[in-house]
Amino acid sequence: MKYDRTFNFSAGPAMMPEPVLEEIRDEMMNYRGSGMCVMEMSHRSKVYQQIIDDAEKDLRDLMGIPDNYKVLFIQGGATLQFSMIPMNLMKNGKAVYIETGAWSKKAIAEAKKVGEVVVAASSKDKNYTYIPDCSDLDIPEDTDYVYICENETIHGVTWSKLPNTKGHILVSDQSSMFLSRPCNVSDYGMIYAGVQKNVGPAGMVVVIIREDLIRDDLTDLPIYLQYKTHADAGSMYNTPNCWAIYCCGKVFKYLKNLGGLEVMQKMNEDKAKVFYDFLDSSKMFKGTVVPSDRSLMNIPFVTDSAEKDAAVVAATKAAGYDNLKGHKSVGGLRASIYNAMPKEGVEALVEFLKKYEAENS
Repeated sequence: MKYDRTFNFSAGPAMMPEPVLEEIRDEMMNYRGSGMCVMEMSHRSKVYQQIIDDAEKDLRDLMGIPDNYKVLFIQGGATLQFSMIPMNLMKNGKAVYIETGAWSKKAIAEAKKVGEVVVAASSKDKNYTYIPDCSDLDIPEDTDYVYICENETIHGVTWSKLPNTKGHILVSDQSSMFLSRPCNVSDYGMIYAGVQKNVGPAGMVVVIIREDLIRDDLTDLPIYLQYKTHADAGSMYNTPNCWAIYCCGKVFKYLKNLGGLEVMQKMNEDKAKVFYDFLDSSKMFKGTVVPSDRSLMNIPFVTDSAEKDAAVVAATKAAGYDNLKGHKSVGGLRASIYNAMPKEGVEALVEFLKKYEAENS
């Protein structure tokens, strides 16, 4: 495939697969003979019902989602889930959280507004550059769930082995690694992902939740904040994010046609290796995460000064490699290489950085 667009290394909204964008373009003015763009049609129409049904079916096929899990498409993005999760799942008013970076830290702050939060492990001591050992956590018996952010977008750490929850429900924020590798859904009580990083346009979250966790006794909780509302209405209690669901459905089908998540994982490992091999051999640039916990999706790296970091960001942008500036909370640089980033993009950036290092060392 020929890439004549910008290589966009943004942490999100991020690149989408070009074949998907081309298909969306071709259907933009007239979706399959309907005479309308998907953005114009009623979510109550038969043609749109088919779109959302197909999207759910393809996602279930792709992930092997068991029948006793509901798939929900909810507005508000992943950030709203920081509040919805404790509101819905804290039966005893207590949950265990593992603090591994900026997003789990934000989730902890929101959960504390709802009930008691036990931070059973944290990597704050080394600026969230590793995943703590969670093989023998101190988990109170009355804990409602154990929460992790499975891939920290800002700090670039990922879980290679899930925590031992000692029989308690596991809840995972998979926003920045969703569909990047196979996932055994049965290991979790709930998985959620903001779609703008690895699946589609911004403005929606996918929630995969075990049916027995959906409560019907939350009469004082605003109706839109109850998972039961969305589950009972097939994600259409109100007008959903029709466009995002349509686009995500295209990506689900694209990944199925590609060969599934095993194939996607191999592609992601191959292109991440290109970047990490460069960082490990470079004298100017270095990765910030311990090798065993490095993300395949988000790669933070630095020079030896903030001034040099800024100069590199400016040079990469001028050369057509966009959004490499690290998050404002940590500085440095970051390359987000989600599913849709082609290996050619990573190779081209690495060649540029090698040349930059040779000329500026």
